[in-house]
Amino acid sequence: MMAEQRVEVDGSIMEGGGQILRVSTALSCLLGLPLRVQKIRAGRSTPGLRPQHLSGLEMVRDLCDGQLEGAEIGSTEITFTPEKIRGGIHTADTKTAGSVCLLMQVSMPCVLFAASPSELRLKGGTNAEMAPQIDYTMMVFKPIVEKFGLKFNCDIKMRGYYPKGGGDVIVRISPVKRLDPINLTDRGSVTKIYGRAFVAGVLPLKVAKDMAAAAVRCIRKEVRDLYVNIQPVQESRDQAFGNGSGIIIVAETSTGCLFAGSSLGKRGVNADKVGIEAAEMLLVNLRHGGTVDEYLQDQLIIFMALANGVSRIKTGPVTLHTQTAIHFAEHLAKAKFTVKKSEDEEDASKDTYIIECEGIGMANPHL
Repeated sequence: MMAEQRVEVDGSIMEGGGQILRVSTALSCLLGLPLRVQKIRAGRSTPGLRPQHLSGLEMVRDLCDGQLEGAEIGSTEITFTPEKIRGGIHTADTKTAGSVCLLMQVSMPCVLFAASPSELRLKGGTNAEMAPQIDYTMMVFKPIVEKFGLKFNCDIKMRGYYPKGGGDVIVRISPVKRLDPINLTDRGSVTKIYGRAFVAGVLPLKVAKDMAAAAVRCIRKEVRDLYVNIQPVQESRDQAFGNGSGIIIVAETSTGCLFAGSSLGKRGVNADKVGIEAAEMLLVNLRHGGTVDEYLQDQLIIFMALANGVSRIKTGPVTLHTQTAIHFAEHLAKAKFTVKKSEDEEDASKDTYIIECEGIGMANPHL
């Protein structure tokens, strides 16, 4: 490959962080496009690759037997030359509390187009700051992303928290011939609200109970007619490494839409506050009239870009992460996106948008 045929990506624009790396390397791997990413995380307080970005890149390199240059901690430029995607067992270990869910985000679209089923063994933080919690991945991301016609299962062997990590998750995925487009534009009405408040390690169960109770009180002020079922859980010693606490609350609608609010406990922050933060996040996401919450928005973009046909999702305000994912899906995959204000009458007073994408109809060459 001649170097000048590489697709150039500026890692400092828009969201300017790890997301650019995840979207562009996944698309590079899928489309067989040699890639150069420069100015990686240039504006961040610790610029360049962090351990979780590095392990994600190495994982994508390994699952397509590609070549990766310049990939080390702190590096601000990498080049990646993908080869053929293969199934089988692939391991990635951040050796920190780096999020296993972000490792999954970069590797999952790739292995859908492998020749055989894959097993992804991901190690790091299962419930980490600045990333989806594994519970979000299981309770919200999984049922919605499976509407594209894929199937995966996720086995949580060990939970791991900041700062030590130590979590261990096994994801099993079968390849697809093509991805189906999705149409998520009918919100329906909220029918159920449920969740889980957890403590692990030395923290007492009372902390989980307090988080759950505060969250329920907060939701009750706005949603009066539904039973809110948040289970307090003490993680068992053999399934959780280190100390941690957190809460996730999910709202389900009559049409199968899912929204969540979540928060992690931190030293010195009282449990009520953590519960209220998660509840308020959920309520914000229920007010805007969309069919996905702000965290699912950007995670669906790459699947919409690859799907065989036109996908539509209705969202609240379009996040910078989503705009970034769209930009790179258009730049690298040549998918066509349009984002416009929803014209439905009930959305008139709200900040509601329709994101539409004509996917490229990526076909699995092996099936």
